[in-house]
Amino acid sequence: MSTPRTVFDASGLPTVVFGKRSLLWWGTVGFMVIEGFTLLLMVASYFYLRTNEFDWPPGRTPNPDLLIPTINTILLVLVIVPMWYAGKAAKRMDRMAVARGLLIATAMTIPVNVLRWWELLAINARWDAHAYASVAWGVVVLHSTLIIVDVFETGTLGVLFWMGKARRKHYPDAADAADYQVFLSLVWVPLYFIVYWMPRLL
Repeated sequence: MSTPRTVFDASGLPTVVFGKRSLLWWGTVGFMVIEGFTLLLMVASYFYLRTNEFDWPPGRTPNPDLLIPTINTILLVLVIVPMWYAGKAAKRMDRMAVARGLLIATAMTIPVNVLRWWELLAINARWDAHAYASVAWGVVVLHSTLIIVDVFETGTLGVLFWMGKARRKHYPDAADAADYQVFLSLVWVPLYFIVYWMPRLL
């Protein structure tokens, strides 16, 4: 005698979901947790190394310059605006609005990546000069790897939507990319203050 099987009809379930109902959303959140913890470890290293130094920056190392890092931080925070717009448009399934938001955000993030080199130079010490320089460079470089990858991801999504090749399943991707951009931009703000302002205060 065969055992009766329970059959569930999934035909009525939505094929596209956003937020907590999406497996990709949970993956994005997990990615942010991992990246956030890695950055937190870099910050912990920064303050630990500070306890071993009498001067910070040590020796005759000048304090970091503020102009380029401040401009770049403002630009990075402003990128949230078009990404927020793209995220809202994604939930309305508005293809062209999503494309505009993603491509504008990409165009704004490219100069952020370029200016990152001058942000590193603004530390006013080679990465291998001493522990202070190494950990300051480490914080900036680690965050830079994230925005370099992000500009390619956002740009690729933007082109897909602009060319009409995006499918329904890509709309949650755009919404998740908007959430990730908020994390990426806002997490830099305390890092900016730690790397470029803290030497003046510690």
